[in-house]
Amino acid sequence: MAAPYCKSCNLDHGPAHLVVEGATVFYAERAALENVSFCVPVGTKVAVIGPNGAGKSTLFKALVGLLTLQKGSILIHGLPVGHHNDCVAYVPQREEVDWHFPVTVSDVVMMGRYGRLGWLKRPGKEDREAVAGCLEKLGIVDLGSLPIDSLSGGQQQRVFLARALVQEPHIVLMDEPFTGVDISTQEATLALFDQLKEQNVTVLISTHDLSLAASHFDEVLLLNHRLIACGPPHEALTSQTITEAFGGQVLVLNGAVVVDKAAHKATSYKG
Repeated sequence: MAAPYCKSCNLDHGPAHLVVEGATVFYAERAALENVSFCVPVGTKVAVIGPNGAGKSTLFKALVGLLTLQKGSILIHGLPVGHHNDCVAYVPQREEVDWHFPVTVSDVVMMGRYGRLGWLKRPGKEDREAVAGCLEKLGIVDLGSLPIDSLSGGQQQRVFLARALVQEPHIVLMDEPFTGVDISTQEATLALFDQLKEQNVTVLISTHDLSLAASHFDEVLLLNHRLIACGPPHEALTSQTITEAFGGQVLVLNGAVVVDKAAHKATSYKG
């Protein structure tokens, strides 16, 4: 397995573990994350699962440096968050994006190059070629000149995926990537995750879909403010751990865990 090369610090790194130790974040004296620790090897596909308000989005924002830990540490390539300008690409939930901002699809994807360019340097030929390649990979070349707010939910998701890819990241974080998208976009996204794994890129997504997590991801991280389970799906997703994560919103019937969809939008998983 080739060691990743980080252009932001011009160093060849060893195994690109993402290491989280005792991560704690408080909102108004209430813990959104409490003493969360885990390690993700390079090229692993991880599904982060938990009920609404469990701290999944908080974790992702901490991983990308948008939130500061009150306690604990996050290390990427053995260095703290923020040391690398282009290592981590983050795709937030769609409702967090101002889709009425007057920019085209190509403009949005080019934003993924700003970490390399800085705000004062104009994109060059290499940047434009990188944007074109990512638009082609996501099947949205013909949308390049369209305003972002004219697209469907699935098309918008592909645009933000392209913006993430054009960073040439080592880690991709996606918060609820399958909410409000069509089946073809979901399938294209899952296929892209497989391609990224082959390129030693680590992928972490948050989702409520237990069945999808079990069938398409290498590791599952079960979260409800604290870490409840972490490991391969068949080990992490048990009746006991899911009940612990989702509390009174689950029923266990003949080994099948059924989560209250109205409360948490999760699907059933038979372990």
